[in-house]
Amino acid sequence: MEVGRRLGVAALMAGAVLLSSSGAADAVSAAPAVPVAAVKAAFAAETATAEPAPFTAPGKTLRVGAKGVAVKALQTRLTELGYHPGRIDGRYGGATQAAVWAFQKVNGLKPAGTVTRRTWAALEAPRTPRVLVPKGRPTRVEMNLTTQVMVLYVGGRVKLISHTSSGSGVPYCETATWQGRTQKFCGDARTPTGDYRTTWRRDGWHRSYLGQLYNPIFFNGGIAFHGALSVPLTPASHGCVRLPMHVAEVLPGLLGTGVPVHVRGRFTR
Repeated sequence: MEVGRRLGVAALMAGAVLLSSSGAADAVSAAPAVPVAAVKAAFAAETATAEPAPFTAPGKTLRVGAKGVAVKALQTRLTELGYHPGRIDGRYGGATQAAVWAFQKVNGLKPAGTVTRRTWAALEAPRTPRVLVPKGRPTRVEMNLTTQVMVLYVGGRVKLISHTSSGSGVPYCETATWQGRTQKFCGDARTPTGDYRTTWRRDGWHRSYLGQLYNPIFFNGGIAFHGALSVPLTPASHGCVRLPMHVAEVLPGLLGTGVPVHVRGRFTR
């Protein structure tokens, strides 16, 4: 049974993630209706478990809104390489765009979301993500702040590569009602570099004093990987690492507690 059909049964709707070019909130408050257990099981079983097969690119220029066989080939290829384009259904939506962004960034291309000749050529001869911690544990997360890409390794293999948006670096002071009283919270909106481990987590929407986090997995105090409906191409969070919603659905099934998390790099605007 080919990869596209197997994942297509359980994957998310491509429209489950909405991407924007601005915004500082870590998430919004409406949870999507998705078959969570089926998505986690299918994605955990199918992605990046072996060397990708040879690939011949269709060569057709694709962008959001495109439909057809070429889009399905794109989605299948991205899945083979460890990216998560959402449902393999031949429809180029927001989830596929987020996966294309991640692929383009890893391969040294400007993340435009449009698939042209250069992106197709890279899909035929793809680069692997730059290893940030060569002597790291076989199962670990590497977060590259420079490229805004997260890579999950499982057993020494790339399991999942995702576009992200980390801390904006813009100082903030916000007033919010927290624990029954109005309080003022200030910070530098920075995602610190360093070596950490995954700790506690929550399923679904979790309310923090700075907003709603979807399926958060914490790794540095109150800093977490979490789903958000806004995951722009530039850092925009209060310090957490935003993930596209369809990625946040599958990540908890792939990433356990106590797993090393290595944060490196610096984003230059």
